[in-house]
Amino acid sequence: METVIQIENLKKSFGSFEAIQDLTFSIRKGEIFGIIGPNGAGKTTTIEIIEGLQECSSGKVTVLGYDPWKDAKKLKENIGVMFQHTNLQSKIKVGEAIELFASFYPRQIDTTLALENLKLEPFRHTYFKNLSGGWKQKLLLTLATLHSPSIVFLDEPSTGLDPKSRRELWKMIVSLRDAGTTIVLTTHYMEEAEQLCDRIAIMNHGSVVGLDTPQKLIQSLNKDKSILIACKQLNIALVQKIAGVSRVVSKNNLLQIFTDTIEWTTFELFKLISTEGLIVDDFRFSTGSLDDLFVKLPQLQEEMML
Repeated sequence: METVIQIENLKKSFGSFEAIQDLTFSIRKGEIFGIIGPNGAGKTTTIEIIEGLQECSSGKVTVLGYDPWKDAKKLKENIGVMFQHTNLQSKIKVGEAIELFASFYPRQIDTTLALENLKLEPFRHTYFKNLSGGWKQKLLLTLATLHSPSIVFLDEPSTGLDPKSRRELWKMIVSLRDAGTTIVLTTHYMEEAEQLCDRIAIMNHGSVVGLDTPQKLIQSLNKDKSILIACKQLNIALVQKIAGVSRVVSKNNLLQIFTDTIEWTTFELFKLISTEGLIVDDFRFSTGSLDDLFVKLPQLQEEMML
């Protein structure tokens, strides 16, 4: 698959402070690529270097074949950016905003079609200040993509939105991806990252501590898989003797059984239940989430340095 962003041995220092430390990864055409991590992880600095807003201290960055710093003008014609705190004048109308932003680009843009495609036509004469939070974000995403950019950068796009508006915005983002646009997304909502991203880079202290699909990151970095089961009179001592079981925890009328061989443990567990003639009231697997990874970030950083 074609690479549209290539980062090699990237470093960025502010005096003696190293914000980015020897960063290397690539982003493929037509994927939603997430960059997540705690505050101060280096996400914003990395994105700003890719967008050409900052110059790196050393290393190499290529975006659509351009050097973001040296070829900033050419690059800006091919990317769209939706900043977290982007705002418009309160009394600019939706139609006026779209016409204004369309005038910034050399090629002709059909503003009426843009309004219709994104269901903004009913709001053409509505002031920006009178839009709901969800529609404001939809408008801002529309403005960032009016010129059909090859890559769109979204910084915390659904911050402050209610669940319904958030999911509607997600549909717009997925539609852009399905049309061939590459999306680079930063977010603090782990559900958003899991739902949207094809691949995710987890950053901490200026380094990447994990890079893969959300599913594989969860599987590889959360090795404590567990079984949750509600089964009255299930003998905990017998469960603990099953091969692969590391510990058993009782909570909220459930037993949480931690194991490194979840398939074998499940087989043996139900064999035990059948032998004892017990009834299962609830059963499910718990394999962790991206939220769990944030708890383990310091540990992951230490493992990388060994």
